[in-house]
Amino acid sequence: MQASYILLIIAAYFGMLILVSYFTGKESNNETFFRANKQSPWYVVAFGMLGASLSGVTFISVPGWVEASKFSYMQMVFGYVLGYLVIIKVLLPLYYKLNLTSIYTYLEQRFGKVTYKTGASFFLLSRIVGASFRLFLVANVLQLVVFESMGVPFSVTVTITILLIWLYTFKSGIKTIVWTDTLQTLFMLIALGVAIVTVYNDLGISDVGLVSYIQESELSQVFFFDDPKSGNYFWKQFLSGAFITIVMTGLDQDMMQKNLTCRSLKDAQKNMFWLSLSFIIVNFIFLSLGLLLTDFAAANGINAHKDDLFPTIAQNNLGSVVFVFFFIGLIASAYSSADSALTSLTTSFSVDILDIELKYKPEDQVKIRKRVHVFISFILLLVIISFKYLIQDASVIAKLFKFAGYTYGPLLGLFSFGLFTKAKLKDKWVPVVAILAPVISYIIDWQCSTVGFNLGYAILIINGIITFLGLSILIRRK
Repeated sequence: MQASYILLIIAAYFGMLILVSYFTGKESNNETFFRANKQSPWYVVAFGMLGASLSGVTFISVPGWVEASKFSYMQMVFGYVLGYLVIIKVLLPLYYKLNLTSIYTYLEQRFGKVTYKTGASFFLLSRIVGASFRLFLVANVLQLVVFESMGVPFSVTVTITILLIWLYTFKSGIKTIVWTDTLQTLFMLIALGVAIVTVYNDLGISDVGLVSYIQESELSQVFFFDDPKSGNYFWKQFLSGAFITIVMTGLDQDMMQKNLTCRSLKDAQKNMFWLSLSFIIVNFIFLSLGLLLTDFAAANGINAHKDDLFPTIAQNNLGSVVFVFFFIGLIASAYSSADSALTSLTTSFSVDILDIELKYKPEDQVKIRKRVHVFISFILLLVIISFKYLIQDASVIAKLFKFAGYTYGPLLGLFSFGLFTKAKLKDKWVPVVAILAPVISYIIDWQCSTVGFNLGYAILIINGIITFLGLSILIRRK
C-alpha cells in the first residue's frame, strides 16, 4: 500500500480523536483533566481500559511470543485475575475512602512526605519507561511501513507520534481519554478479528476447524509444571502475573486514574470485574492469532520472528484490506495506552511533585499543568529515541515486564507495608531502601542465572519482599 494512503488513514483516525476531544473539552478545568468530574460510566471505563491494558505491546508482541514460549503467557493471564481481585477488594475501597486524585497521596498520609515523593518518583520512572516501550513499538512500525521509504528520520516519526497524542489530550485529559480509549479498543478488537479470519482462511484448515486446529497444535501448550528452573514454570508466571497486575494496575496512577473517574466505588469494582474476565478471552485470542501466524510463516517460507512477525505478514501477505485493519488496530492499541500514560504522568508530576493543588492559586494551576504536559511529552520523545539504540533483539513485552519488576517492586513493598502493618517509619531513610531493593534484586537475579535458575518475572515479588524487609528496619519506635 502506498505511503500516501497510510498517511490519509492516520489523518482521518486522529481527526476523529481530536473531534472527540473538542466535545469532551468544553468548560474543562483541572478537575476535568485529573478526574473527569467523577462522571464516567463504569462500562465505558471498563471497555476503554481493556485496550489500554493490552496496548500496542500486546497487539504486536504477544502473537510473536508464541513461537518461542507457546501459550505459556496464559499462565500470567490467569494470575492477572487474582491480582484484579486484590485491587477490587483492597485497593479500590482505600482510594475511594480517601477521595484521592493521586493514589500516592496515601503514602504521605500513612508515612510522611519523603515516602510520598519516593513512591511518586518510582511511578514516574516506571511509567515513562513503560509508555516509551509501547510508543517505541508503534513508532518503529510506522517508520518501517511509511516514513522510511519517504526518507523521514526516526526522530521525526517519534515527534509526530507524541504531537498527535498531545493534540487531543492537552485540554481535558482523562475525560477525553475515557471516551477515545473506548473507540480505540473497538478498532483494535475489529482488527484482531479480521486478522484471525483471514489467516485461518489462507491456511486452508476449514475442514479441521479453528478450535480443533489450536487444540492439536504443539504450540498451544498452556501449563508448564515440569521444570522449576525455567522462566515458563507455572507458579513463577502465575504469581508474577498476580503481582504484576497489582503494581501495574492497582498501584499505577495511569490505570487507577480512570477508575477514580467512576461515579462510585461500586461502579469502579464492576469495571475491574468485567475487565478481568474480558482480559482472559482477548489474550487467548491474541495467542491464537500468534499460533496461526507462526504456522503461516512456516508454510510460506517467511523469515519473521518475535515483534516482526505480525507486521511483516500483514504488510506483505494478507492483502491491502487486512493491512488497513492491522494498521488501524496497531495505532489504536498503542495510543489507547500512551495517551492515558501522558495524562497520568502529567497528573502525578503536577499533584505529587509540584503540589499544584496546595502551592498555587486556582487561576495559575491550569497554566502550570499545561506546561507540565509539554514537559512530559518532551521527556517521552527523548526516551523513545534512545530506545532505538538500546533495544536490539528481544521481544518488547519481555523487556517491559522485566523492567517493571525492578521499578514497581519498591511500590509493591511500600503499599504492602502500609496496608498490612500499623508501624510508622523513619521517613527520611525510605528512599535509601527503595533504591537498594532493586539493586539487590538485580544481584540475586544475576547470581541465579549463573547457576541456570531463571527467576523470570518473579523478580518483582523478590524486589517487593526486599523493600518490605528494608522498611521493617526503619520502624520508628515510640
